[in-house]
Amino acid sequence: MIYMLASNNPKKLEEMKRILLPLGIDVTTPKLAGFEVGEIEETGETFEENAEIKAAAVCKITGVPSIADDSGLMVDALNGRPGVYSARYGGEEKTYEQKINMLLLEMMNSGSQNREAHFVCAICCMYPDGHKISVKGTSDGTIGYAPRGSGGFGYDPIFFTDGNKTFAELSDTQKDAVSHRGRALRLLVEKLREESQNRNK
Repeated sequence: MIYMLASNNPKKLEEMKRILLPLGIDVTTPKLAGFEVGEIEETGETFEENAEIKAAAVCKITGVPSIADDSGLMVDALNGRPGVYSARYGGEEKTYEQKINMLLLEMMNSGSQNREAHFVCAICCMYPDGHKISVKGTSDGTIGYAPRGSGGFGYDPIFFTDGNKTFAELSDTQKDAVSHRGRALRLLVEKLREESQNRNK
């Protein structure tokens, strides 16, 4: 069974394939499948709204079940910023290294000693008939004072877990077990398995 991932991020595709393949679901992207999607404007005010906007757009274009996630980093000392604007923090043209440096500077200038932060991932699976599945996963941690590790992507190098390691220092398996996306995907798998069982009754 083929599902579309509403993203051309190779890391996200790899992660999605790794977790959904045991369920018999192969994941690809519109680009790899030969579809021209273009830029989807994320006008939602929440992670859930943005995930649904992207999943619905790709599903309409491709005609197959489509999965979209919207995720981001919420920092307590910054009143939840960058939040839904995590990927666009400081401007889409900035690299994540620049975004990270900007975030660390903003935290320092805030004067707050609170380093607590939360990664959030909302996933929506949209079907051609309009039916949808929505799930959300979170991961709590703290923001470090400098990046550490060479793995992962995005803000992973500054997000510390309970084991005093950043997401960028974890193996794929370790990260899947504790990450916001890993938790959301496991919830998605449960929902997809339930749907499959109900269809086969």
